[in-house]
Amino acid sequence: MVKNRVFVILFVLMSVSIISCKTDGRAPFTGADGEVKIITLDPGHFHAALVQKIMFPQINPDVHVYAPDGNDVNLHLNRIRAFNTRAEDPTSWNIIEYRNADFFERMIAQKNGNVVMTAGNNRLKTEYIKRSIEAGLNVFSDKPMVINTQNFELLKQAFETAEKNGVLLYDVMTERSGITFILQREFVHLPEVFGLLEKGTPENPAVFKESIHHFYKQVSGAPLIRPPWFYDVEQQGEGIVDVTTHLVDLVQWGLFPGEILDYSKDVNVLSANRWTTDMTREQFSLSTGVPEFPEYLMKDVTDGVLGVYSNGEINYTLKGVHAKVVVIWNYVAPEGGDDTRYSIIRGSKANLIIRQGEEQSFVPTLYIEPVAGVDVEDFEKALTDNIAKVQAKFPGVGLKKLETEWEVIVPQRYHIGHEAHFGEVTERFLQYLVDGKLPEWEVPNMIAKYYTTTRALEVAKSGR
Repeated sequence: MVKNRVFVILFVLMSVSIISCKTDGRAPFTGADGEVKIITLDPGHFHAALVQKIMFPQINPDVHVYAPDGNDVNLHLNRIRAFNTRAEDPTSWNIIEYRNADFFERMIAQKNGNVVMTAGNNRLKTEYIKRSIEAGLNVFSDKPMVINTQNFELLKQAFETAEKNGVLLYDVMTERSGITFILQREFVHLPEVFGLLEKGTPENPAVFKESIHHFYKQVSGAPLIRPPWFYDVEQQGEGIVDVTTHLVDLVQWGLFPGEILDYSKDVNVLSANRWTTDMTREQFSLSTGVPEFPEYLMKDVTDGVLGVYSNGEINYTLKGVHAKVVVIWNYVAPEGGDDTRYSIIRGSKANLIIRQGEEQSFVPTLYIEPVAGVDVEDFEKALTDNIAKVQAKFPGVGLKKLETEWEVIVPQRYHIGHEAHFGEVTERFLQYLVDGKLPEWEVPNMIAKYYTTTRALEVAKSGR
């Protein structure tokens, strides 16, 4: 009996010790009000502010900002003040600032929070992520978390350390919250309508995604002032490793939901390409508020014109399926236009196409197109029979028959806009903190995603 009691006591002590080691002495998240304490690290991108556009009870209103002094942090704080003073549903953030060259070391030393939010200059971002994780802090990072193959290895190490330290590392994938991409994924997994996913070829991939963006644009009703370093690919990253992060993520998430991907086996980059967007000094000044090109950009200036490697394409296979993603940056959108997306996923029975042009009033719209050879009457019946499965998840979604395809009708309430998607991603992350873990597939698939983009940059630079 005594031996049994001793064994039970030892077992309990060992269990407590293991739990304590895993959490590094930190209390688990419970969802209680104010327990999530955000540290905003060097906020050079407006996405850092969008995470705070709305308030959640779990997030403490006291937010510590660590940054070097300068215009980047000024713009960030102005955005937060605008949220606090807006007429409708104002926020009540209390910002505690630390501005100095030693901002990162001070942040690590003081640990005035438990979640680091980073969205800004990407040159040192991966190192900041890794060291924050090593310090026992959770990290909620804007994309991209890595912009080259050298730092890809650092990112892998950061994920390994996060597992050991019992903290989470998660990137902000807002495109997954777009209703059109959600519905495209829903139909991919309705075999009676979509059929089987095609394998495709390099010339005719089974999946094609294109994203067109603009340097000069409006955000939260005001002209977006970008930091000058945004146009330096050594600091922001090239387009092929930046916006393509979203596109590669959508391919993975849309085709293989819940599946764990192994980048060493499942991803094969076949070819990649990159090209510049050219910008005059006047355009640069209008976008940044800076009158001249900084010295660090002169390496990319020819005859007074700045060439930014913001455009790129990746041709690759994922689990044997041919995919192609393209990102294009123009200086400014056409009158009445906006950033646009195009996407097609090809099945044996139907193609699922997202268009977002002038004809769609620049609102992303999903179309279902039966492939050649499919009996149209049988297809229409299958589509009518299966739409109820989609409506069960998304009430109000309907179909409109056109000449050669069907348009998926989406009620306006589902089109909440890009800025609101940051709140939805934040809500998911808050739940993961309470769960104490990410979904099993998230970490390996983030690694696969960043392998794809960084490997593609390497291939593009080699001219293959």
